[in-house]
Amino acid sequence: MEIPKTQTRKRVEKMQKSAENGESSSAETFTDKSSSLVAEAELRFPNEDDCYAVNLEIQRYEGDTCAGQFNGEGVAAYEGTHLYKGMFSGGFMEGPGVFICTNGLKYKGQFVLNTPMGQGTFTWPDGSTYTGQVHSGKRHGTGTYTCPKHDVSYTGQWHQGKKHGKGTMFFNQKKTSWYKGDWVMNSREGSGERCYQSGDTYSGEWKNNTRHGEGTMIWVELGQRYIGKWEHGVQHGLGKHIWILKNISGTHYFQSPHYMGDFFKGQRHGQGSFYYAGGAIYRGGWKNNTKHGQGKFTTKDGRKLEVEFVDDKMLTARSTDGLPVLESDLSVVGDDMALNLESLLEKVPERNRRTELKHVESVVSLHRTELRIIYGFYSRLGRSPDYSLLMSRLQLWRLLKDCSIHAHELPLTRIDFFIKGEASGEEIHSPFTTVHLRELLSCLVVVAYCIYHKDMMSQRHLLASCFSKLITDNILPNARKVKGFLFRQPGFAVEAVKYTERCWEVFEAFCRVYVSHRDDRIMTFRHLMLMFKHLHLLDDQLTFMRLVKIITAARADPPCVELEITFLEFFEVLVGCAKVKCLQVSETLEEDQVLLGLTIKSAENLPEEETDEAKGHSQLTGNVETGEMKSQDEQIPPFAEHEVRQHEEDVHKNRTKTQTHLLLQLQMFLEHHFFPAVAHYHRVTEKMEEVLLKEAQNSKGL
Repeated sequence: MEIPKTQTRKRVEKMQKSAENGESSSAETFTDKSSSLVAEAELRFPNEDDCYAVNLEIQRYEGDTCAGQFNGEGVAAYEGTHLYKGMFSGGFMEGPGVFICTNGLKYKGQFVLNTPMGQGTFTWPDGSTYTGQVHSGKRHGTGTYTCPKHDVSYTGQWHQGKKHGKGTMFFNQKKTSWYKGDWVMNSREGSGERCYQSGDTYSGEWKNNTRHGEGTMIWVELGQRYIGKWEHGVQHGLGKHIWILKNISGTHYFQSPHYMGDFFKGQRHGQGSFYYAGGAIYRGGWKNNTKHGQGKFTTKDGRKLEVEFVDDKMLTARSTDGLPVLESDLSVVGDDMALNLESLLEKVPERNRRTELKHVESVVSLHRTELRIIYGFYSRLGRSPDYSLLMSRLQLWRLLKDCSIHAHELPLTRIDFFIKGEASGEEIHSPFTTVHLRELLSCLVVVAYCIYHKDMMSQRHLLASCFSKLITDNILPNARKVKGFLFRQPGFAVEAVKYTERCWEVFEAFCRVYVSHRDDRIMTFRHLMLMFKHLHLLDDQLTFMRLVKIITAARADPPCVELEITFLEFFEVLVGCAKVKCLQVSETLEEDQVLLGLTIKSAENLPEEETDEAKGHSQLTGNVETGEMKSQDEQIPPFAEHEVRQHEEDVHKNRTKTQTHLLLQLQMFLEHHFFPAVAHYHRVTEKMEEVLLKEAQNSKGL
């Protein structure tokens, strides 16, 4: 907001000549169309470079003067309704004052020769504020910036309007996501610590807002840590990755499994050593996170082997002591894939249990890459595509249903008990319970036995044969082909799962109504239909027969009404009902968004720093690509290049429009039909209970 001094002095001289006398006066009014003031102001954040200059002509002045000059306290109105109220000295804005621009930008603080200088506060039209030191109309020195619209705040050093030096920035209102450290011209650069909303942390060097240089990353929920070199946000160079294991079933590990060696673009690639929890060590070549090339393997018993791997599969193994290589020497499964099959092994003669377990581990090792891909894919359903989190039971149910496990007369609610662990009765069926990779694999082995053990009784290694058949016949051909109403549209799923907590409360409440004699929360299809009847949700649009069709949509055969259902099936029925109940949602999406108060944020609408939130989970060493949920119908035909680009844009627009429309239907159904009906049901039920209680008391009194 600087005003050139030479031009200002000339115009003040004109005002002096036009003054009626040269003596000081108080509360005089000047109007001089010929005088103009030039102001330069920084108008918005975070794009600090977006500044402009405007010519301001004084329309009116009311205040103190001295020797024909503005002097003392006064109010100056400028062309375009700009306004200044504060102190003047020698014709200049000097001292404390308030300047309000036409566009809503406001500055309150100290002025020196028409320029904001010293301590002051900027307030932008969107509610953002800056309070601190100002130099030449820009944030310079130490100050605090807050942006309520995006829940962003920064406190620290500034240079010429940009974050520069030491400072702390919070990326959400709860201040659970933050960065504290060095800044260079608005970029995180130098040394700093970043805490992500997930609780993951990175401490180390930064460059251009990305992890770059030496640093340590801790993934809290995954229980993993990386210490070493980074480049452009991913592990690159020499580093050490540690898997922090929790003991299960009384198992005691020799050490935390860890890898030390070369990384390339976020993957183990080059030369490196892997130290297994049981004490075994592999030293040799790596490629794309898999053992690849020549290497040396030291067994947990100390035997040394010369080995060769191709894509994590061992081709040759030769012992250095000349003794034959035993099968037990080569049976190495990743510790995050360690199986817990104690209850299942009880069905096997004790003398065969160790051998049986080794063969099951061999099947896991054979398909380890595919199994990791499947786990990573389903753990991201309903979440940001950059997030790398643990699978939830909700996602596990989707995997099992996609692979048609429920079609083998094995209810998903029964499978919940296969990975019960120490969970309580309510937690067993909770959609939010986490499922580790090793728990998923152990669960699949038990599922395989339940489905195929009768067919595989003649096989020498029963458990391994059942598990191998499940993998080849059910899992690999069907996994990642997402079905159902909830997860097929990724963008819709991310928003829809935000309703799962409220719907889970409803699910639990009606479970208590219909099956109060059981501790675990279980509902049947009959209970689900009764709930819709009791809530009076059935009408001409959502008839009983349409409800039945929605319930049976994902099943080849009509289910028994007494069949137990999981919360996933419950929630997907609600999604299906929303499409029927709210079929007449307006095609004018903007009007619907205003009506329903819906705001679907995109990355473009968020401040730059907020989009970095996902980076706390990206490029996690050991995870493999997740694949895309794209059917063959969506493959792009071989058009010319510009036609392909236009086709992609049209597909994206149509998909976005469809997902937004589905979300509007779901929100309207839940907010305007389902949740109000549930609340009304509870009110009526409570009143009826009060009436019955009073009648019972009265009858006792008689």
